[in-house]
Order: sequence, then C-alpha cells, then structure tokens
Amino acid sequence: MFQNIIDAITGCCTGDCKKKIKGTVVLMKKNILDLTDLNASIHDRFREFLGQRVSLRLVSAVNSDPSANDLKGKLGKPAYLEKWITTVTSVTAGETAFEVTFNWDEEIGIPGALLVENNHQSEFYLKTVTLEGVPGLGQVHFVCKSWIYPAEHYSKPRIFFTNKTYLPHETPAPLRKYREEELFHLRGNGEGELKEWDRVYDYDFYNDLGSSKKSSEYYRPVLGGSSEHPYPRRGRTGRKKEDPNTESRLPLLKSLSIYVPRDERFGHLKMADFLAYALKTVAQVVKNGADAFVDATPNEFDSFDDVLKLYEGGIELPHVPLLDNIRKIFPLEFLKEIFRTDGERFLEFPMPQVIKDNHSAWRTDEEFGREMLAGVNPVLIRRLEEFPPKSKLNRELYGDQNSKITEEHIQNSLDGLTIDEAIRNNRMFILDHHDALMPYLRRINTTPTKTYATRTLLFLKDDGTLKPIAIELSLPHEEGDKYGSNSEVYTPAETGVESSIWQLAKAYVGVNDSGYHQLISHWLHTHAVIEPFVIATNRHLSVLHPIHKLLEPHFRDTMNINALARQILINAGGFLELTVYPSKYALEMSSSLYRIWDFTEQALPEDLKKRGVAVDDPNSPHGVRLLIKDYPYAVDGLEIWSAIKEWVRDYCSFYYKTDEMVQNDTEIQSWWKEVREVGHGDRKDAPWWPKMQTREELIESCTIIIWVASALHAAVNFGQYPYGGYLLNRPSTSRRFMPQKHSPEYEELKSNPEKFFLETITAQLQTLLGISLIEILSRHSSDEVYLGKRDIVEWTADEEPTEAFKKFGKKLVVIEKGILNMNRDARYKNRVGPVKVPYTLLVPTSEAGLTGRGIPNSVSI
Repeated sequence: MFQNIIDAITGCCTGDCKKKIKGTVVLMKKNILDLTDLNASIHDRFREFLGQRVSLRLVSAVNSDPSANDLKGKLGKPAYLEKWITTVTSVTAGETAFEVTFNWDEEIGIPGALLVENNHQSEFYLKTVTLEGVPGLGQVHFVCKSWIYPAEHYSKPRIFFTNKTYLPHETPAPLRKYREEELFHLRGNGEGELKEWDRVYDYDFYNDLGSSKKSSEYYRPVLGGSSEHPYPRRGRTGRKKEDPNTESRLPLLKSLSIYVPRDERFGHLKMADFLAYALKTVAQVVKNGADAFVDATPNEFDSFDDVLKLYEGGIELPHVPLLDNIRKIFPLEFLKEIFRTDGERFLEFPMPQVIKDNHSAWRTDEEFGREMLAGVNPVLIRRLEEFPPKSKLNRELYGDQNSKITEEHIQNSLDGLTIDEAIRNNRMFILDHHDALMPYLRRINTTPTKTYATRTLLFLKDDGTLKPIAIELSLPHEEGDKYGSNSEVYTPAETGVESSIWQLAKAYVGVNDSGYHQLISHWLHTHAVIEPFVIATNRHLSVLHPIHKLLEPHFRDTMNINALARQILINAGGFLELTVYPSKYALEMSSSLYRIWDFTEQALPEDLKKRGVAVDDPNSPHGVRLLIKDYPYAVDGLEIWSAIKEWVRDYCSFYYKTDEMVQNDTEIQSWWKEVREVGHGDRKDAPWWPKMQTREELIESCTIIIWVASALHAAVNFGQYPYGGYLLNRPSTSRRFMPQKHSPEYEELKSNPEKFFLETITAQLQTLLGISLIEILSRHSSDEVYLGKRDIVEWTADEEPTEAFKKFGKKLVVIEKGILNMNRDARYKNRVGPVKVPYTLLVPTSEAGLTGRGIPNSVSI
C-alpha cells in the first residue's frame, strides 16, 4: 500500500504508455553488525514515504544535452528504487536486489553512465546495476562497488560508468567531462581532515607512528621526504598536527575509524572475520589484565614441553574477573571458542604445521637450510661468489666489516671440494644479515634485545638440500664503529654442549631472519611499496581505463590494512615493536633498506638473477635457469610469474597496438609520473625506473605490481603461522648473548640447555603476543578473492580480455596440480623436508582460515 502511494506521489506510471527499461540494483544496506544507528532502516523508510528516495538517471554515451554548454551526455528522467519500504532485509549484512524502471528516451541511444542520488539518511553499498532490454544492446552492466552516502555529503550525484573500457582519447565525447570530473574529485584539494564519506586519495609521509606529546620513548622520526629517512608514501588522513612534523594519533579504541577512502575499507565479511580473530589476541589481557597474568604465571617457559601446552590445552589461568566481564558483555556464539568454558583454558592456539608431524624435526640442520628455500622468508638467500664474504658498508664509518670465517672453519664440510671448487660449481650459498643490521645493532642492544648481526654459509649437497656449515655472529667493536666488528664463528656439532651452542647460533640467525622478514620482505617490500600505486591509480586512471580495470583487484583492502598497521602494529609501542627484535628502531631500520629498493628487481626473474640463484637461459620456458633446482619458492614462483605476465601481455596488447599509444595515453603518463615523483618520491632519481614509453615497459611494470601484490605477498605472509607459530623455530627476539666458555652462563647451558635456550629467545608474554598476531595475519577471510578470479563476472564488456582472463584462470589450475604433484614426489626433498610440511604457499586457491596456501589478489591482510 505504501509503495502504491509513493508511486502515485512521484508520478510512477503503471500503464504501458511509454517504453520501459527494467533494471536490477544489487546493494547492501547498513545493518546492526556494522555497529550503525539501529534506527537507520526506520528513518529511510519514512523518507521513502515522503518521496525522498534513491534516484537513478541514465547518461547518454552518444548524445550531448543541447541545453547545456559543457557537452555532457543527455540525461534521462529520474527512476527510483522500488519496494524499499516493503522489502525486508536481514539485520546481518547481506546483498539485496531491488528493481528499478526507467522511462526510455530514444535520445539516450546508448547508456554510458548512471547518476545516483541517495536522499535517505544512511549510506548503502551499491554493487551493480543491470539493465534489461536496452534497444540495440540487450543487457547493460554497471559495476559500481561503492558506498553511496546521503546526498548532503556531495555537491553532485555520484557517477557510475558502464563496464565498457576506453583509453582517454577514445572516450565518447558526452562522457569525457564526467570522466575528468570524477578523477578531479578523487584527487581532492590536499586540504583539511578527511571524513568517512570523502573519497579522496592523497599522499603523506609516515609522520603518525609516534607522538611528540608523550615521553621520548614514543618519539619516532618522520619516514619519507628526506634523504636521511626515505620511505614510500602512505594515504593522507589530514588529521591535525601535534607539532609541525607529527600528525596526531587516534585513540586505540578508535583505530578502526582511521581514514581511508570508504571504498577501500574491509567488506562486512572481512571485518567480521578480522574482529572475531582479533578477539583471540591477548590485547585485552595485556592492556587490562597483564599484571594479573604475569603475577600468576612465570614469565618464562621452563621447557619445550611448556611451549607445547600452548597448542595442547592452552595455559591454565587463575580466576580473572576481566574474562567474566567480557563474557557478560559479549554473550555471542563465537566467544565460546575464544573464552573457553571447559576448565578455563585460555589462549589455546592451533598446532603449527612445523611441529604437527614431529615435535623436534625443526631442530635439524636440514630443516634449518630448507626453510631458506621453502619457508616464510625464501627471498633472501644468495649464491656466494667470493670467500670470505665481504661487507659493502662504508669502511670510513664502520671499519673492517668483512667476514672472519676462514678456510679452516669449513674445509671439512664441502664433501671433498675445495672452497674455490665449491664456489665455481655453484655449491656455496649465504644468508647474510650482517650489513642490514650492523649500523643499528649498537642502538638495538641498548634495549632489552641482545643479539648479533649474522652470516650463515651453506653448502648445496648432491641431494639438492642445503647444509649449514658455519654461522658468524658479529657485534660492533667495543671501542667504536670505525674499528669494525668483533666476530665469533660457530660450526655444526651434534653432541654435548657444542650441540647446544650450535642450536643457539641457529636461533640468533632465526631472530635476524624473523625481523628482516617482518620489516623488509613482508612490510616494506609488499605492503608499503604497493600503497603509492593504489593511490596513484585512483587519482589518475579512470575506472574506464583498461589499466585501472587490470590493477583494481590487486589493490583491494591494502590501504585499510596498512592504515590499521600504522595504528596498532608498526607504531611506537605497537605489536611489532613489542615482539620483533629491532624494537623502537624497527621502522627506521626498514627506511635504511628502502634506499636500495629497486622496482625492476621486484620482477621474480630479476630478483633470482640478482641473488645469483638463477642465470639467463633463453631455452628455459621462463627465461632463466635455477642453480638450485629444488628451490620450491623459485620453481613455483616462476610458474606463477610467467602466467601473470602472459595474462598481462594478452590484456595490454588488446588495447595498445603500438608503443605510440602508450606514449600518447595522458592518464598513463600522469599516473606513472606521480608514482615515481610523489608516491615513491624519495627514489624518483633512481636510474632504473621504466620510462613508460613502450608496450613492453607497461606490460613488465603491471606484471611486477600484480606479482608483488598477490604472489610475493602470499609467499611471505601465509606461512607465518605454519612456521613461526612455533616460536622456537622462528624466535623473533633474543635477550642474552652467547655464553662464553668457563662463565656461569656456560655452566647454566650445560646443566639445562632447554631452559637456557628459552631464556635466550622470546619471553613468554612476547611469545603469546607474537603467536596471536601472526595467527590473525596468516588467515584467509571468508570473502577472499584469489588470483585468477574476479568478484564480479561482468567486470568488462570486452570479449577478448574476458577470454584471456579465462585462459589465465585455467593456466593457474594446471600450475596448482603441478605443485601438488611435485609435493608428492620424493625426489624433491626441499618441498616437504624433515618436518613433513609440503610447500603450498604458492598454490593459487584456498579455503577460508589458516590453510598455509592460497594467493589472494591483493595485499589484503
């Protein structure tokens, strides 16, 4: 009845007096679980009754409005979403289909865009609009994927284009002004604090990690904009400054409301998953009950069996009133797992894969070497080309930092080869954390951290496995940096106290590798470097542009997860500083390594060649030949890389027939200029940047972006819990130095090696924090979209790109089968190893949860 009254008021014609075009609008309303106003639905229904409705107007792609002087396309008459009042939607978030009926105007001809105005009180998420029976066209699709706020927040109605694709000069004249205006709006004016309904993409420095108002412990230098601390740019929020250099920080409880453009925020399913698993962290214990926790239980694990209790029943806590209060506030079903009722077992974690089959295999030298090829950080090992290894640090500042490993240390570990022969035959490899860490080590060791800069030499055995043969632990010279380093070299031992010393040496390597992995391989080389591309793409490439359509899936959720990281993970006193050894110097250290970041070397073949683990080979299907044949990350990665590049080449070649078309594409040129000069402005003068003058440069650049955002991130992220969930395997910090012979500490080690090991590496509370964090970061959300998939089938109207994308998807299916088959082949020892963990991090697909496999399209967690 109410809908009939509204139709009468608004002049809706139920007869067939004029041709009608039916449409289906798929949207998602606000809902209770989005923590929104519970009265929003009632208010919106009331506004509908008053005629304040959601209107849609078609925009012609072929005919301009003769009454306007801006050459914009002719507008159709408004049509309205139907049955809003009578349609019942769930209180949980979900999509709803509404009908809309347009009075067809022959002068529209071909619809090219859609103007949407929301006269309700609350926003809604508009996913798609599909028109049926458009004369001469049949179906017409609008892929919207955007939150529409009430009209009062916009100066003009929102514009959405059909799923057609146009280079700038090919854009139909009636749509050009709309295309330009939309990009102008997305760029903003660089002023003011940005609000949730703003859709502005802009840049800023990392000037919001610390605070100038708190104690000096919370000071952090601004990263970006200087030669001292270069860094990629992050998304601007426009919050007021605490001082000329430091942006104010949001209170912890408002972390989820940090500004990112609304369409970059997590979807409702992702947010629900994220919050549910975040509740499993010990954040509440740390903030509200840490004292009770620490007082009630020792702050150290006493044995390896104590650590296993984390996964075999949890830690039994005393009565903590905080937990009772949480249960009263959140009597929801999912809290039953988080706050267990069966004997008050709290903080029980899933069994990490690395100890699921065998509780001690992680301690073997073979597994230690294997994880450099198939673990969570398989991107650093390189071939040794000179002996002893030499440092590249400035000798005037740091003195002699060359390795102290000698021939005597390793000559009996080379299976009968001389060192020269082993190097010549490509049998010597190194995991080198020395130069990256040494400039910061003196300062790091003034904190509770006590660690070394490490070099690890490995020998490639005949069976394809890597054998560690020497570990060098170095400290800055006690008389000053210019005097070089003090170093001790340790070699493998299987019995006695020497075996315990060797296990400690490997643990210090693990500490170095864990920090480098989190700060550089993971955060800097995927999360941080991709964000400028996300921003520049939205500022300069229209949704009509083919490269926007190509890259858009690979930017999903990246700005959101990075913004949350600035709030609670990488900030001063955040989870990363609490759990990883560089502590308050963590992000500053990553800045020093951004100085040597090279965009072109992010291409997998170039990276492998740079590290000396592959050489050019025109006869290889991937153009390179691996010098470690059983290198799971590289073997699988090259398959994925080649598939991505083939897809990108097919796609780009459809739209760009000549190099001149790339050169004359105004949006591409402004996009690439801003990426170089602003987004990565501190590296703008690097000679390696592609000039973006050829199709090949466009194809290679887009392939690198997609590779980094999808496969590279998957390789260094989703193995965190399978390998690092057991902190003994990958400790993230160390708290005491190696014991010296005849010292009391040496006697401690002899009498109780397990306890000494545990008191050297990560403490109990840090362990709980670290495991909780990486459990969240290693999970796939239930709405994840994986490589080779799209969330909307009608993402483009062009047939050839659609077919090329299907071919890409089929290729990934073949690659996945090949990976799984190799994992079952006993010849490839590095694919499974002593711990019996198959290498699946580059298997393209996955289910939701903690699977240790799957390549999401984007850096989304």
